[in-house]
Amino acid sequence: MLKLRLSMGGTKKRPVYKIVVADSRFARDGRFIEKLGFFNPLLPKEKKERVGLEEERIKYWLSQGAQPTTRVTRILAENKMMEMPAKGNNPQKAIPKKDRKKEGEEEKKADAPKAEEKKADAPKAEEKKADAPKAEEKK
Repeated sequence: MLKLRLSMGGTKKRPVYKIVVADSRFARDGRFIEKLGFFNPLLPKEKKERVGLEEERIKYWLSQGAQPTTRVTRILAENKMMEMPAKGNNPQKAIPKKDRKKEGEEEKKADAPKAEEKKADAPKAEEKKADAPKAEEKK
């Protein structure tokens, strides 16, 4: 399957991406069919140099059945070549990881008092049994 996707270049901590058409089985930075543009995420969104696209070739590859990735779809939508993809729903992503773990622990802690109550009831029953023989001995 043909994909319109980003191929990473640049140096350490200074990424620059090429927008390419490639077979989905090839590596991300590996062999590609054609370069269709570039994307520089380090530049502000207002600058023209942030994204460069060859619109005619992109339209050609889309007509041939190439599927853009989510990120490329967003880039094309910002340049009015496609519709913006629907927003995903991941409510956990807004919560810091350390707090996410605490929520799971809180549920366990909520269950724990119930278990402790059961344990607390059990010794009382044992005490009653222990008291009974003492009473018999006194008689």
